[in-house]
Amino acid sequence: MEDSIDTSNQLTHGDIDVGLKLADALVRHAGARQGAPIAYADLLTLTRLLHPKDAAVDRAVPVGLGMKLRFVQDFCRANGFPNLACLAVNPVSMRPGKDYEGDWEADLRAVAGFDWPGANVQERLAACALEARAAVPKRFKPRKERPADVTWYAWFSGHREACKEVTGDDKKEIINLLMSGLDPENALRRVLAAKAEFAGAAA
Repeated sequence: MEDSIDTSNQLTHGDIDVGLKLADALVRHAGARQGAPIAYADLLTLTRLLHPKDAAVDRAVPVGLGMKLRFVQDFCRANGFPNLACLAVNPVSMRPGKDYEGDWEADLRAVAGFDWPGANVQERLAACALEARAAVPKRFKPRKERPADVTWYAWFSGHREACKEVTGDDKKEIINLLMSGLDPENALRRVLAAKAEFAGAAA
């Protein structure tokens, strides 16, 4: 790939938009299932049931959940809550990604035992989202879906070898990232890194 400023580890407005809804779904799941883990795809299904008209959630795919869950983790840390993101796991290993920080089993117990209804989560989420949005680089200029697709195809056409591992879901997440303002190279870098983490967690 060509040299560029690496922005692939930076939260985008899309990460925050979906992260807000994931946090809501994880709070509901934690209460209903006493802190049992939930596979990425099942978490997306639950989130769509809770937010059926949310376009960003509708476009989300499991390979793109890492940064959205980082928003959830950052939110929990900032508010002194147990880490809700610990509930989201790889469907094969039923464990979180290989880069998970902390004691996963202890985090599960903490989430299960926490008083989520009394935690004023929605108001605190809104405040956290405002702070996170203020930190999104101004150079992340949002695109509509069609221009994002055209931008990706133009870049893909000149970098087919770099894109040889891209699947249909990978492309969906790349388009999501382009819509959030990433350039094609960083979008691809981020998706390939997420795939590698998925593979490591499943091993």
